Amino acid sequence: MLLPQRLDSPVAHDIAKAMMDGFNRHYRLFRAESARAKHRFETADWHGQQRAQKERIAFYDLRVRECFKRLESEFNAGALTMDVWQQVKLLYIGMLVDHRQPELAESFFNSVTTKILHRSYFQNDFIFVRPAVSTEYIESADPARSSTYRAYYPKQDSVLADIRRMVLDFGLHVPFEDFERDTLCVYKALSPLFANQRLRANFQIQVLSSLFYRNKGAYVVGKLINGFQEVGFALPILHAADGRLVIDALLQGEDDLLMLFSFARAYFMVDMEIPSAYVQFLRSLMPRKPRAEFYNALGLAKQGKTLFYRDYLHHQRHSTDRFRIAPGIKGMVMLVFDLPSFPFVFKVIKDFYPPQKDTTREQIRGKYLLVKQHDRVGRMADTLEFSDVAFPHARFEQALIDEILKFAPSQIEISDRDGDGQVEVILKHVYIERRMIPLNIYLQEAFDVLKANSGAGDTALRLANEQLERAVVEYGNAIKDLVAANIFPGDMLWKNFGITRHGKVVFYDYDEIEYITDCNFRRVPAPRNEEDEMSGEVWYTVRPHDVFPETFGPFLLGNPLVRKVFMQHHADLLDVTFWQTHQERIQAGHVYDVFPYEQDKRFNHRQPAGPTPVRASI
Repeated sequence: MLLPQRLDSPVAHDIAKAMMDGFNRHYRLFRAESARAKHRFETADWHGQQRAQKERIAFYDLRVRECFKRLESEFNAGALTMDVWQQVKLLYIGMLVDHRQPELAESFFNSVTTKILHRSYFQNDFIFVRPAVSTEYIESADPARSSTYRAYYPKQDSVLADIRRMVLDFGLHVPFEDFERDTLCVYKALSPLFANQRLRANFQIQVLSSLFYRNKGAYVVGKLINGFQEVGFALPILHAADGRLVIDALLQGEDDLLMLFSFARAYFMVDMEIPSAYVQFLRSLMPRKPRAEFYNALGLAKQGKTLFYRDYLHHQRHSTDRFRIAPGIKGMVMLVFDLPSFPFVFKVIKDFYPPQKDTTREQIRGKYLLVKQHDRVGRMADTLEFSDVAFPHARFEQALIDEILKFAPSQIEISDRDGDGQVEVILKHVYIERRMIPLNIYLQEAFDVLKANSGAGDTALRLANEQLERAVVEYGNAIKDLVAANIFPGDMLWKNFGITRHGKVVFYDYDEIEYITDCNFRRVPAPRNEEDEMSGEVWYTVRPHDVFPETFGPFLLGNPLVRKVFMQHHADLLDVTFWQTHQERIQAGHVYDVFPYEQDKRFNHRQPAGPTPVRASI
């Protein structure tokens, strides 16, 4: 970076200050909305919680537009010289030195500046291609009053008391159904981690200072430390039927927490002064999870995108494989490609679709936005959306380029856009999501093994049967979780679902999704005569939004092994009554519980085991 000879431009200072003011306003509003989640949880305002989660997503773009308009109207920012803009960045860096959210402020600077400067200036001299300010060891302005996490130092005989104090310290203003019982359950579930071990000098429980709110739950997130052992945990706090609180489970270990923080779930509401400190703490619990996904999970999607893109560029520089058409059945609406060594897929909306797909590019983008704003209940993959993405031309297989030119010619440009001698493939609009094994391929793998191994008792045969059963059961569970979230997938074919590394089935094809409440679930009318009965054509009127659940079977259950498992576990999905009942409850205002953990993790809260419920407040 070539430094300007002087930092003496008054307008540069004023622009840097205006941009910092814009970011500070954004984060102040973001944090205030996140803090209000506590009250919504205490008052069981589930619809308000869902509405706030949706509305908060729009905060960032609103503040960016506000700042951009201010710079244009007050400073005629687009007409300034590059020397001034270079000074703007350096002065802005100076304002970040003691800032509590410097990484977020850098991303905000980029978002505003890239609306003003020509893309040839999208380099580190003018924007934050690389971070300039460290996020390590940032402390609260008043650590005594506000800290990232609280630490408790129990003795062998005081662990239970400290667990109780830990929960009470969150100051929830709703009584527990049976606080003594619940905390005893937590103690018993945690005790295998330390009961038969020597308590080392560093024995402690660390807990993040803010609860994590999402949908109908509030989560305590922390870790237990004993010697060299560190075990992360989370405590889901829910409302019982009578409105009082219960601690529903103990989630412990990396796998449990990865499910809680899955990319297929809605973003948490968390009141954080120093988000980087929260991310650092969470990474100590889940070291395999990229930092980008933690920022996404905390609702800081722009920072998540920034980090993802940096990770992608780093991977691209340190790999040599080529982008290719993604394996699997090709979609009618989306063109999908991947880089085999990179655990994500790239999706481009095609320019035209078969007649049975009555949709438009704008409608498809609207569906993806709906999913981003909705409760994804662990069953819909989150997507990152990018515009004007440049890829090295040499890294593209020719078959992929031909495919894009054929099906999405409006979305591709092949040129040396920057005039630096590097030919690039530039895609105007791309969705990126984590790669999963398509469910149809996962099932086919099981079919192939079953076909090749017929010997009774064969291990491969047993594992293939287990794989098939697990996939079909999970598929049905995924559909039911989506129904609980008021989502009808539309196209329910196996190819539109994927298997995660934890064996969860996740939906990822959104062009036909609808709200359950917008659908008209019908029985297939009885045939009027023998001619109707024998006809291969539909003899009854089908209107937009009509859905006939009993017709799902022929498309999904052609394989007798699949049919057997499906009918054993999920036959109700073929019954119109199942869909109508859920639709009526959702229309009546009911919000379903969809747990981010298995039922066997839950405590048995049916037998009171303690004294009069206490109020969790201090």
